[in-house]
Amino acid sequence: MGLVLTTPSSIFAPMTRDHTTRKQNLRRGAAAAWPICLGYLPIGLALGMLAQQAGLPWWAVAMMSVMVFAGSAQFICVAMLAANASLPAIILTTFVVNLRHTLMSSALAVYLAGVSRRFLVFYSYGITDESFAVNMTRFRSGDWNRWQALTVNQLANSVWILATITGALVGQLVPKGAFGIDYALTGMFICLLVFQLQGRIYVVTGLISAAIAVAWYLLVPGDSYIVGASICAATLGYLLKRRYRRQK
Repeated sequence: MGLVLTTPSSIFAPMTRDHTTRKQNLRRGAAAAWPICLGYLPIGLALGMLAQQAGLPWWAVAMMSVMVFAGSAQFICVAMLAANASLPAIILTTFVVNLRHTLMSSALAVYLAGVSRRFLVFYSYGITDESFAVNMTRFRSGDWNRWQALTVNQLANSVWILATITGALVGQLVPKGAFGIDYALTGMFICLLVFQLQGRIYVVTGLISAAIAVAWYLLVPGDSYIVGASICAATLGYLLKRRYRRQK
């Protein structure tokens, strides 16, 4: 029998390669995530301030960001709380708004086939519009893996939670209505609407939604006009787009 000597370098070579790979994944994921994080800072601060002025304590804002992590749904929830909307209306509205996550998850599932359920649960928690766009672009390029995608999700998630908590804490020191903060929510939704108007069908859908919301508000008691107008306009917009595609 012969004695085989193993050098320290050969013993730790696999570990070194794994460690290097982890560092590369973190570095590449962080490089892709930083624009998202930069955008989340002002929006998260604004949400935290608005939530605090709507009567939510900072710990409730923190729980909302941790458990929901959906900027548009959180803004809608805060706006509806400020308008004294009923709990069922808030739940139904945020549910409808977040249905798009089902489509995003289905698209990403193609690139995560064979991955353990534990990883998928952790990954799916961090999917947002922004992280979905970044990861889908990188996955399609072929030079991207699930750990880099997970880094994008979790870094964006961490920044969002910190930004909203900071906004809630700072909001206690800012007088209500100062600096136009009370208009920030309305301004943000107008901005989001304008960015969505990328064609005639989108403009028509927006006008239909506004008309339905006003009519529903005047004719039906309560705050169900928010949910009703959203569902009706989205359905009509889908039918219009489908008819337009057939005509082409």
